[in-house]
Amino acid sequence: MYLPSTPISIVPSVFEVSNGQLTFPNLEIAIRALARDGLVVLENMIDHAVLDKLNAKMVQDAYHLQSRKDSPFNYNKGNIQQDPPMTAEWFDAAIYTNPIVTQVTSTCLGPRPVLRFISGNTALPPTPDSPPSSQPTHNDADFDHLPIPFALVVNILLVTMTPENGSTEIWLGTHAATTVADQAGAHGDRASGRIVPSLLEARRAVRAPCQPVVEKGSVVIRDLRLWHGGKPNLSAEPRVMLAMIHFAAWYRNEMVVEVSEQLREMFEVERTGLRVAAEWVGEERVLKGYLDRGYGNGYDFDQRGKVEGVF
Repeated sequence: MYLPSTPISIVPSVFEVSNGQLTFPNLEIAIRALARDGLVVLENMIDHAVLDKLNAKMVQDAYHLQSRKDSPFNYNKGNIQQDPPMTAEWFDAAIYTNPIVTQVTSTCLGPRPVLRFISGNTALPPTPDSPPSSQPTHNDADFDHLPIPFALVVNILLVTMTPENGSTEIWLGTHAATTVADQAGAHGDRASGRIVPSLLEARRAVRAPCQPVVEKGSVVIRDLRLWHGGKPNLSAEPRVMLAMIHFAAWYRNEMVVEVSEQLREMFEVERTGLRVAAEWVGEERVLKGYLDRGYGNGYDFDQRGKVEGVF
């Protein structure tokens, strides 16, 4: 059976977006795409004006981070991890608590998934000190992980993502059978989660990777276990992509996100259907520290208290 290398895209109707719910046929497509491919794209989800405002702020921050000696780069200096400012001025529910996104993740993972990670991935234009280079193909689950879905990464595109500006290379279908033995780097290494080169070649013969074009305003939902890798940005502008992770409610991870106290009401589970593992702090503290957080495998996506002796 031929399987395409390009991801399934769903274009919700105006009614679906305004109502905050996919129809059951579209929801089925999304869940089947996540099961088969490990990724699905939801198009036309977020107003461009909302994205433009946040993008201007994060591009400014990206240049600041690039100039620092302790720049938070992932694998290479052209790819940095940066958090958005989680304060009222920069918050929009369509980005952080989108009901259609939660509908998809809660259908896949179970009710009331938990938001435990809010960050971003920025592909920077090349410089003399940072020539174009690619991340190794890797798996974010760089630990002995479960063979069932337990975490979904939600990527928000602040601009259209193309091969020219560093569209992420994805290897569809690799989420379902990957183990930690397939990885060359262990958790804690700077380049953890790298897929063994021989496995890449074998997989390429079955289903080649792709760098999809994903339009601005889209949301990409990806299984944490899927093979992928950042590619160089050959354009003149940074390409910012937000990254959040929804964990299954039963998955015993311990990460928390730092969010302004002013946003507590906006994240109430009764309003969103999404629980947030948050440390609620003053706005001044958020603004002072949001560019100084950990990055890469400074975060631990594993769970605690694993079930033993059953399977």
